[in-house]
Amino acid sequence: MKDDQKRAFLAVFLSGLILFGWQYFFAPKTDYSETMKKKESTNVESNNKSDTTIIGNSSNKINNEEIRTIDVVNFELKNDSNFYKLNNSLQIVEATSFENDSHFEKYFTSNTYNIFFDFNDGFKQLDFSVINSSEGSVSLINKDYDLKADLKINKKGYLVYDFSSSKSFKFKVVYNLTKASEDEGSMFAFSQPKSMFGYYSNDYNSVPFTTEDSGDKSFKWASVDNEYHMLATVFSEKIPFLFKIKESGSFSFHTNKEFTKLSINQIFTRKEFDYLKGLGNNLDLAIDFGIWGVIAIPILRGLQFFYTVFPNYGIAIILLTIIIRLLTFPLQYKSFKSMKKMQEIQPQLNKVREKFKDNPQKMQQETMALFKKSGANPLGGCLPLILQMPIFFAFYRVLYSSVELVDAPFYLWISDLSQKDPFYVLPILMAVAMVLNQRLMPTTTTDPVQKKIMMFVPLIFAIFMKDFPAGLTLYIFISTLVGMLQQLYVYRRA
Repeated sequence: MKDDQKRAFLAVFLSGLILFGWQYFFAPKTDYSETMKKKESTNVESNNKSDTTIIGNSSNKINNEEIRTIDVVNFELKNDSNFYKLNNSLQIVEATSFENDSHFEKYFTSNTYNIFFDFNDGFKQLDFSVINSSEGSVSLINKDYDLKADLKINKKGYLVYDFSSSKSFKFKVVYNLTKASEDEGSMFAFSQPKSMFGYYSNDYNSVPFTTEDSGDKSFKWASVDNEYHMLATVFSEKIPFLFKIKESGSFSFHTNKEFTKLSINQIFTRKEFDYLKGLGNNLDLAIDFGIWGVIAIPILRGLQFFYTVFPNYGIAIILLTIIIRLLTFPLQYKSFKSMKKMQEIQPQLNKVREKFKDNPQKMQQETMALFKKSGANPLGGCLPLILQMPIFFAFYRVLYSSVELVDAPFYLWISDLSQKDPFYVLPILMAVAMVLNQRLMPTTTTDPVQKKIMMFVPLIFAIFMKDFPAGLTLYIFISTLVGMLQQLYVYRRA
């Protein structure tokens, strides 16, 4: 049995390692057609919102047709849900998702998204001039290649690019991130959400932005994610790409297929599960619930429900933790009773080990006979706990991945449940609760070394959890407290 206990402890310890090692902008629109009428001879004009700039006017013959164009530095598009400012190379300078008050420039730079075109002379980033504009849309053209771009924001909030040309072209997209976007100040920085690149083919694939990778795949969409926000480029159909991800922080993918017409949708948004679900294209898969998604999504729905009743996500976590503990109580009940029986027969087990220490086969037979006679099951305490592990992992993934907790305060010193407890109060309370829980729990070992090791488990968990989101630590703390009450109830009835 000593070997069995060691293996059981090793299993719990490795489970802990697996768990915690798993995660290592409003602008008035510029009416360019009106500006042309009023400012025919103007050299430089800016609107009063920001640095959106129109530079001069010119007439050009494109396909033997004279077209009046305006050279621009930046231009803007806006509807009820989104605002975008782009420069003449179609790089996004500013963006705001009004749906969730998210601002692009807080998380990305204008060099984050880049699109290049190849008219059989190599990939180039082209400059565009405005042909005309109307409410929520603008038409541009690159005169050198007769490449027209019509931009608008559709009802779902996508920034839609429609490209067309009389010549065939290939295209390339390059995402850039910098290491400054990573939080490297923590000993356990792996516990925080990471900036990453992603793409959706038959399923969603995510790659940390400091990783080297390359290949040949067909994408429906690709994205760059910075913590809880994402910028995604969505295509009307799957397009085969050659892609490369560099350790320096770039994700480039280009086509060998040639186009004369191309439609691209762009979306900047916070990674809210329901909002992404409404956008379609399987963008919700960018929220990684892992293999526990079947359980994690109902848990997320539970958090959202309790938040509508009590508008505080800390309270929602507490209530949902209690509900889960109550629902799993039958498993807990069997576990506690089994551990109690194992504790009661421990003296008899020790006698059997001592009596048959030189006869392992006889020791095994007598031990199993004792288990059968007393109704004790050495796996009875572990199996119910193992069956609850998927719920624990799923809750962990929800609290780790959910943007709902971003900037969500609890009470007193906890101003953001997605960030660590600044004073480490919750990790300490969690460790204390775990120590008390150990004292309540029946011990089935007399090995002093094992007892001393188990005494350090709460300390190890507190060190691991000190840099994890406060919401997750709150969950473990409350779960431990409720577990203690359940144990007291069982032991009084046993």
